[in-house]
Amino acid sequence: MFKYEKPDNAKMIKVGINGKDWSVPEGLTMIQAMWYTGHEVIHGIGCLGGVCGACAAVYRMPGDFHLHNALACQTLVKENMAFSLIPSFPSQRADYKIEAIADTKEELFNLYPESATCRNCNACTEVCPQGIDVRDAVWRSVFGDFKGVTEGTMSCVMCGLCVSRCIAEMAPHEIALYARRAYGSQELKFPDNLLHRMEAIESGDFDAELFRLISLSPEKLKSECEVK
Repeated sequence: MFKYEKPDNAKMIKVGINGKDWSVPEGLTMIQAMWYTGHEVIHGIGCLGGVCGACAAVYRMPGDFHLHNALACQTLVKENMAFSLIPSFPSQRADYKIEAIADTKEELFNLYPESATCRNCNACTEVCPQGIDVRDAVWRSVFGDFKGVTEGTMSCVMCGLCVSRCIAEMAPHEIALYARRAYGSQELKFPDNLLHRMEAIESGDFDAELFRLISLSPEKLKSECEVK
């Protein structure tokens, strides 16, 4: 188990973790506070960079009745904050090969028939730690605006918090993921410069330089990478 050591001269603050009071150094993230207090965090540890969405958490502050949502690796603890990591929520993830679907907009309703049952409560948007307008993404998916879904949900980290609040029992993040894949696969033009670079790689244009770099010692490779 990872143990987070107390930084020198750190101020200690009181927090609640999973219903129990602790004193932790100020300036820690929720994850670091759990490590510091000896919690064996297994689920909820991923990239630690706010990208993978594994560390969804909820917290409350004194005098505030709102239940706040956060990514535990990115959120600093505060005095008298009470928080918990939450488990992943089971959600339907359809099995499909996006490149084999002839009509991706029509197929949405076969793969995710519940997508058309959104009740406009907007709870999914309220819970999103990334500030995404999740309700808008669901309805754009329903009406076939996959480009709009893609542009509006690129910061989604698939944490699944939207699933926990949806009264229509759908998985908005999975629906948006399908829309992004459909847009990228069948609507978005493949960049010419990327295509040319891939062709150059496949034809072996960079093989000699690649093998030269592989053969270098760590010290020589480091010197090659230094900015002159």
